[in-house]
Amino acid sequence: MRLCTFEQRGVPAAGVVARDDTVLSTVDLVGGATDEDDVLDLLLAGEEFLTDLRNAARKARGGIPLASAKLHAPIPRPPRNVFCVGWNYSEHFEEGKQARGQSGPQLAPQEIPQFPALFTKNPATVVGPDAPVFFPAPHSEQLDWEAELAVVIGKGGRDITEAAAMSHVFGYTCANDISVRDVQRRHGGQWFKGKNFDTHLPMGPWIVTADELDPSDLAIRSRVNGAGKQDSRTKFMVFKIPRLIAEVSAGCELWPGDMIITGTPAGVGFARTPPEFLKVGDVVEVEIEGIGVLRNPIKGRS
Repeated sequence: MRLCTFEQRGVPAAGVVARDDTVLSTVDLVGGATDEDDVLDLLLAGEEFLTDLRNAARKARGGIPLASAKLHAPIPRPPRNVFCVGWNYSEHFEEGKQARGQSGPQLAPQEIPQFPALFTKNPATVVGPDAPVFFPAPHSEQLDWEAELAVVIGKGGRDITEAAAMSHVFGYTCANDISVRDVQRRHGGQWFKGKNFDTHLPMGPWIVTADELDPSDLAIRSRVNGAGKQDSRTKFMVFKIPRLIAEVSAGCELWPGDMIITGTPAGVGFARTPPEFLKVGDVVEVEIEGIGVLRNPIKGRS
């Protein structure tokens, strides 16, 4: 099932994207028997409700054509910061290692770590499909793309084991971990500031529920103005999803609606020769097999 947040009568509402590529309100689908009009509510509604919703969506007709629906991020305002993973594809680690080696001895190459690099992005970074990503001038002109698979937590928990981790997953969506590269490197190795400009975490276009998608070997790609930049598969993650959930939840309770973005493959702009960065007017896309395409324009602030 594909769950989205779309604009209905001027306000965000939870919806299902049906197989005929129409969008149906979850409240309309269940005949007014519930007030679950928010995707976060759906995460808490239980499997019986979700089964009813699936069945209703299969039978329903007369939704809004997807092409004319205004989609928001599936969870427009996460309940707290999004958990993020760095250096999780071996080829991306290698390209970054080479770029760091070229930039000076203070960023000397190092081996792939035993533990994942973790940071967070605050809720104000999250925007949806087709929403503008703001160029970071006057603070920087080094705006970069990072295609990533996002994991949506459905069942909370602390100290989740790798063996149990996948039972805590509600579904998956696309993410673009937009990064301001020079700012990212200014703060003593802490990436937070360069990763936390407003609008710098597009997500969407919808959540595909875990029962319909095996995330272990999906094609993941990015494009800028139609030109391919990244092209890999999720099987090349160094730290797999169960390990990431176990690491993030160690001593830290995960909540329903929490999201973990799982790292990006090779092909980012700063590591290219010469480096490439996004400009005002560019359109950046993330495509993940079995989910869809997340597309966003780069715009200057007026």
